[in-house]
This record gives sequence, structure tokens and C-alpha cells, in this order.
Amino acid sequence: MADGTRQPVTGRRALLERHRELEAVDSALSDLHDAVDGVARARQGGLLAFTGSGGFGKTTLLGEVRTRATAQGFTVLSGRGGEKEQGLAFRVVRQLVQPVLAAMDEAERREVLGSWYDIVAAALGLEAEDTARVPDPTGVRDGLDWVMTRLTVIKAPVVLLLDDMHWADEESLSWLASFAPRAEGLPLLIVVAYRPDELPPEATAFRSLAERHGNRPYALAPLTAEGVARIVRDEVGEGAEDDFCDECWAITGGSPFETVELAIRLRERQVQGTQGELPVVRDLASAVKGAGMIESLQRLGGPTVRFAWAAAVLGSPISPELAATIAVLGSEQAAEAAEKLRAARILADGPGPGGGLEFVHPLIATAVYRAIPSGLRVGMHNAAAEAVRAAGLGATAAARHLLEVPCEGNAEAVQCLREAAREYLRAGAPEAARRVLTRALREPPAREERAAILYELAGSTFLIEPTATVGHLRAALTEPVNDDELRARIVYRLTQALAHTDRVAEAATVAENEARQATNPRTRLRMQADHFQWSQCRADEPDSPARSRRLARLAERLTGRGPGERYVLGLRAWDALLRGESRRTVLTYAEEALRGGLSWTDENRGFEVPVSVALTFMYCDQPRRAEELFTRGIAECEAKGWRGSHLALGQTLFGYIRHRRGCLAEAEELVREGLRIAVRVEGAVPAQLFAIGILIQILLARGRTADARRLADSYHYGEIVPNAVVYPDPRTVYAELLLAEGRHEEAEELLSAVGEWLESRAWRNPAWCPWRLDLASAVAPKAPERAVRLARDAVKLARDFGAASAIGRALHVEAEMTGGPAALDLHAEAVGHLERSPASYELAEALVGHGAALFRNGRLQEAADRLYRGLEGAVHCGAEALASRAREELSAAGLRPLPLRYAQTDTLTAHERKAAEMTAQGHPEAVVAKDLCLTEQGVRQLLCSVYRKIGTDATGLASALETFPRPRS
Repeated sequence: MADGTRQPVTGRRALLERHRELEAVDSALSDLHDAVDGVARARQGGLLAFTGSGGFGKTTLLGEVRTRATAQGFTVLSGRGGEKEQGLAFRVVRQLVQPVLAAMDEAERREVLGSWYDIVAAALGLEAEDTARVPDPTGVRDGLDWVMTRLTVIKAPVVLLLDDMHWADEESLSWLASFAPRAEGLPLLIVVAYRPDELPPEATAFRSLAERHGNRPYALAPLTAEGVARIVRDEVGEGAEDDFCDECWAITGGSPFETVELAIRLRERQVQGTQGELPVVRDLASAVKGAGMIESLQRLGGPTVRFAWAAAVLGSPISPELAATIAVLGSEQAAEAAEKLRAARILADGPGPGGGLEFVHPLIATAVYRAIPSGLRVGMHNAAAEAVRAAGLGATAAARHLLEVPCEGNAEAVQCLREAAREYLRAGAPEAARRVLTRALREPPAREERAAILYELAGSTFLIEPTATVGHLRAALTEPVNDDELRARIVYRLTQALAHTDRVAEAATVAENEARQATNPRTRLRMQADHFQWSQCRADEPDSPARSRRLARLAERLTGRGPGERYVLGLRAWDALLRGESRRTVLTYAEEALRGGLSWTDENRGFEVPVSVALTFMYCDQPRRAEELFTRGIAECEAKGWRGSHLALGQTLFGYIRHRRGCLAEAEELVREGLRIAVRVEGAVPAQLFAIGILIQILLARGRTADARRLADSYHYGEIVPNAVVYPDPRTVYAELLLAEGRHEEAEELLSAVGEWLESRAWRNPAWCPWRLDLASAVAPKAPERAVRLARDAVKLARDFGAASAIGRALHVEAEMTGGPAALDLHAEAVGHLERSPASYELAEALVGHGAALFRNGRLQEAADRLYRGLEGAVHCGAEALASRAREELSAAGLRPLPLRYAQTDTLTAHERKAAEMTAQGHPEAVVAKDLCLTEQGVRQLLCSVYRKIGTDATGLASALETFPRPRS
């Protein structure tokens, strides 16, 4: 002012020296608009990251983003990390989502969350109906993806503001790092702020997310001397001298927080800004931070100090009532203390109605907390745990404080920590569960509780550190365990953990020893089943035939009365398949195992046996039955929130079934999705091996040998032989790749080793592992007679088994090895068997082979029919190389390929038709799923079937449906 009168700055303070950052904000917000100058366009989201040391204005900048986004009518959701709240799983995610969900009634919430409700309920702090459901972390993250996507669609455009992410909980960081790249097509802008030097080690994925763009993150610089002078003069008046302002800049180091706080205090002291007042500047600056600020707090009086300490212990948002309880203050004293702290700019009212209190800046909260005497701090955390529990805020909120309290054998503390662990597991936060259970064991608990707590601890580490799980479970078995069911669960989980760490032999031994010691008949049968299962999985089983005989004798006495008996019958079906017993025997045992049901999500039995039983139908030429079982099993896993290795393997093997039916393009898509899921899941190496092997076979069938080689090399496939049995057998698959590359001698050596291994186990079914047929192809160039013998042996074994697809494939190879006129009958017989099987690709291959043989023997008309049919089948399967070969054979015979005729022999079911029509009309999968009472996975599988039947994809669906016949009512 001209007269020198000081006027305090009111309202929103303009941001200084943040032009670059604000331009980036405006550009990103502009991209969220669906129209520019009246021209419609797709909304584009993205991510902005701002970094800087504490006090550099990150929070103020995010506040400016909020103001600008709100002014443009955007929905703003915000969350903030807390220094003392990092152990609370999904805390930041809850801050984002809970205000929106709280504004809805229960019916609206269930409508928004849909089938994900019970899976994400615990993570979001909602009450789930099924409290026994324990989803895996991948399932919870997928559910949170769905929730945020759904809210974005409903509230679009949306801006997420995430502050102090260096203090965010591990689970929220992990979710954000996986979600953000997948959300780039949404009308969603994510803005994060953090101190880069304080990111925890587990934030690697988050750091990579924030730094993956060229000029991001934006690092906030300190204010210049001019910027500091502007803030000071806005508060004390334009008459502030340059030397005075320069001293303010030197003292604050250009920190916006310290500069603003200093300037406000200068105004409150009626400072004029002259050189003679520099000592006052230094005194006031010391009160803004560190020891000076604590000294200022101490001058406010004992009750106020205790209230501030209690607030620092509680963390934001601060409940005044809880702070008063912990500080042992009456309501009037607490209100007076809170008012003093507001006036001293230590506390402020939280955002929104009923927001409680919060510290003016995290730097102040940190200084206050560290100023609490250590002994008193422990006592206040103990009081906080009791107060939080009494206020009904849940075991996890109380457990956070118990982690700061010394161990003293408190039974109530143990109970609280165990409850918190169960909540964390239901929320898909095993690492948080591990922390509180480890603390519970140190309390320590009563001796009779130790085994149960160790078992719970093992459950928390199973998905994140199976090696630690083994140690916890072995320790549990050294404790007194009076509950037979608990002991059985401990032993089964131990065998699972051993198997998952590639120690299958140990798993089998543990189960065998437990079966011998068990006195309860049901427990003994269960342990026997586990022993048979893990023995069968051992690649180095010493006497597989003897184990098979014991399993067969046991199965003969069982009727499938309970889960234990059904699991044994299922194991018998799979063993009979591997050994090459008759197809009828295999199917009989498989159906007996299924008669009472086999759950894919029984945590104490695993899903290996149900999966094996389902696959027996595929190998026995009943793929539709296998698909039905897989569809139900995958839906069961999805409903429980198991979207990690279970879903990866289920998706992969469903693709394997489609591959065996000759639907190669669809199979490739399914298996790639299974591999993608497996790669996302820590420790899902077996699921990766299954997916890679099957995908290599699919690529080879499609004629993409170079792609198969790149895939094998990228995962070092074929270099390491696992201790567990994987199918298709990795060495056989790798040999098939070598054969496709013309490396016959290497393939021969590998397949010979496979043959010796399988013969030692008496696993002779060529439908499961066709090593003889592959070896015949490998040795054919130099030992044609041996090749014929190998193929004939495979034909005999295939006939013993009785599946038409296995017999047809073996006969086709024998015909190829035999050659000449003598092979024509073999070719014809191979085609005849394959026409009675679901193996479309093998049929196309046999037709082309037969046609080529007929042409070479002068039977042109018959050759043409076979080659045309083979070409049509190859194209329909997506086998490009086989189709090219058919065209070459037709050309060599002087024939020109006819237009392909896709006979619509498959009709759409009513469900398929409905799903296709709704998809063609633009309905999302979630809506289709709800209308048809299916999971989204079930809808995707229906649509894949539709695309295969009508020969189109989603883009041509509407037009194709017009000409495709409707299903009969």
C-alpha cells in the first residue's frame, strides 16, 4: 500500500514459481474434456508426478490441482500417506473410495461393486457377508481395479490426488503401480506427490511408474530470493527492505512451507521488515520447525502438550475425543488445548464435515511425535490401542499401536493381533498379516495357542515367501497339537509349501510319515491321498509302479462317500490315464470322483486333483465335459477372489483344451492370458511352465517357429528340468521345437532321455506324452526302420488306451514313417479315427498328409478331396503353416484351391446368442454377465465359442449374427 499499512493476505494464496508445473496440470486437465471448441474427442487420462523435499509445496500444488479440477466440474478423489500409518493395509485406497461409497445407500454400493463386493469389502473397510472368504492379493487388486474403473465411468472425468506417497502403505502402492498403466484409456488423471529420497524399498514398482515418462516426475525447486520476498511483502507490507527479505530467504532456504509460516508470524508480530528487525526474524524462524517449534509448543502448557502428543500418536485424521482420552484430559481441557494448537498453527480442522483434526504440515507432526519421551510414547500407544478398540474402530487400527508396545505376555493383545491378521488376510494383505502375527508370537501367547498362531502365520507367508512357510509349519508341529483337524491342516499346508518350493520329494515323505502315525481313519486316508498326490508329482519318484499298485488297491475299496475318498478316486483316474489303462477305466474313476463334487477352492485340499480329473476328460476325447468342469472351477476361484496362480493355471489349461480341439487362435489368447497372470503373481513359476510349454505347442501348430523360439529363450525354457511333473512335459515340448528347427540329433537325445524316464514310471500313454511319435520323426532321416517301430509301438499303446484322437495321431505318424503305397491304408485309418474325435487340427494334418500320399500314388481325385478338406480345416483351426502346405500340395497336383466353405454345423446356444447380441449392442461384459447369471470369465468363454462358430471376431459380430441361424427354442 502507498501509506505502508500492512494488510494480511486473505483467501487462496497464489502459487509462486510453479509455472511449469501448472502448465502441465492445465494440459492434463484439458485432456480430460470430451470436447474442445465444440469438437468431440476421446477423453485421455494419465499420470502426473511431483517430487520434492518436505516443505517444498507439494501439498499446496495438489490443492491447486483440486481447485482447478473442481472448477471444471471434475470429480476429485484424494488420499494421503501418513508417517505412522504405513502399516495399515489399503489405507490410502480407502481414503480415495470411502467418501464416494459412504454417500451411497447399501443397494447403490452393491450395484457399483457387483460381484466384487465380498472380495474387496475388507480392503475398503466394508462389511462382507462371507467373512470366511480369503481372496488372494491378485484378486483384491483386480477387484480394486474394477471398483476404480466403475467409479470413473460413473463420475467421469475423475482426478485422483495422492499426497505423501512416500508414506503410503505397501498395499496401496502396489495397487496403484499395477492399476495406473491399465487405466490410461480412462477419463482419469492420477496426480501423485512424494519425497523421492524417502520412498521405501518396496516402492520400486511405484517409482518406476512415476518415472517412466520422459519429463516426469516434476521436481519442485526451492523458491528464489524474489519468490520469498514476494511472500514476505504480501504479509508484512511492500515496505519490507531487500536485506530483510534476503535474510528470510537465507534462513528458510527457499522452502515454501517455512517461508509462509515465517511470514505469517512476522505479520502477527507487527514486524515492519527493516534491517533492525533481523534478530526477530531469526527468533521466529526457529519456532517454525525443529527444536524451536517444540519450545513454542511447551510454552502452551502441559495439557496442550499432552493433547498434541496424543494427536501425533493417533495420526491423521485425529479424533479429538480419542486424543482427549489418551492425554487424560476432560472435554473442556481438550477443547481449550485444541484451540491453542490451532492458534499456534500446529493443528487445523480436517477437510469436510466431521473431519476431525490434522497437523498443519507433516513436518510438524513428525517433530511433535519425535519429541515425546520414549517411555511416555510407549504408554500412549498402549492407551491408544485400548481407546481405539473401545471406540469400535477395529482390530487393525488397534494392532498398529500394539506394534509400538513392548511384549509383556498380554493375552488380550495376542487376541487383538490375531483378529487383525484375519482382517488383513480377508483384505488380501498377507504382508500386513505377517507383521502382526510375528508380533503376537513375541508377546508370547499361551503354549497351547502357539501351534495355531504358527499355522496362521504360515498362511500369511504362503503366497509371498513359501520358504518361510515351511519353517513356521515345521515349528508348529513341534508344539502340542491336540486338535486332529488342525494337525491335518498344518501337515497339508506344509506339503503344499514344500511342493511350491520344488521340494516335492519332501512333501511326499511328510505326508507318508503322517499317514503312518495317524490313528483317526479319516485323517489317515487324507494323508494317504496327499502322499499319493505328491509322489505322483515327483519327477524323481523311485518306484512309481509300486505306488500305482497301492493306489489301485486302495481305490478299489472306496465308494466316494466323502471328500477324502473322492480325492483318492480322482488320483486313481489320473494315474490310470498316465499309465495308459483303458479309456473306460479312466472315465469310470473320474466320474466316481466327481459324483459328490470336488471343490477347486478347498484351502485344505488344494485344486490339483480336481484339475487333473477335469483334464482326464480332455485326454479321453470328451473336451466339452472338461471345459464344463473348468468353467465351473474357474468361476469358483473367481468368486472367492483367487485370481493368482489358481486362475493362471485354470486359464492356461482351458486354453490347452481348446488347443486339443484345434481352436488354435482362441487357445493362444487364453494361454497368453494365463501366462500374463502367472507373471504378475510372485512365486507362480509352475503356472508359468505350464503356460510356456502349451503356448510353444500352439505356436508350432500355427507354424510360428521363430515366435516359439523367442518365447522359449525369453524364459530359459528347456534349460532347467523342474523336480515336479509338468505337462505337457517340458523336455518333450522343447524337443518338438528343436524338430521344427531341423535340429534332429539334439531332439533325439532329449526324447530318448524322456522315454527312459517315462518307461521307468510305466507312464506309457501317448495321449499324455507322445515322445515315441516325436522320436520317430527325429530318427526318421537316418533310421527309418526304427522310426516305423517307434510309431507302431505308439499305435499299440494308443489302441490300448482307446481314445480316437490318440489312435489317429499315432497312425498318421506311422503312415508318414512308412511311406509309399503301403502307407495309404494307414493314412485312411488315421483320418477315420480322427473324424470320430474332437482333434480338429490333427484331422486337418492327417487329411493333408493323406492327400499328399494319394497324389504321389497317382490317385488325383481322392487326393483333391482330402487336400481341400485339409486346407479348410487348417484355415479354420488357424494353422497357417499347415494351410500353406495344403496349398502347395494342391498346386503341385495342378489344382487350384476352391473358396473355403465354413459349414455352420455348430449352432449357437441360447446363452451364446444372447451374449453375442448384447455384446454387439455395446453392453460391457459386466452387464452381460449379470443378465446371464455368469462370471465375466464365463462370458468371455461364451464369446470365444461364438467367434469360433461363426468365423468372426467382435468387430464383425453384428453383421454375422444377421445371417447366422437362431437356436431352436
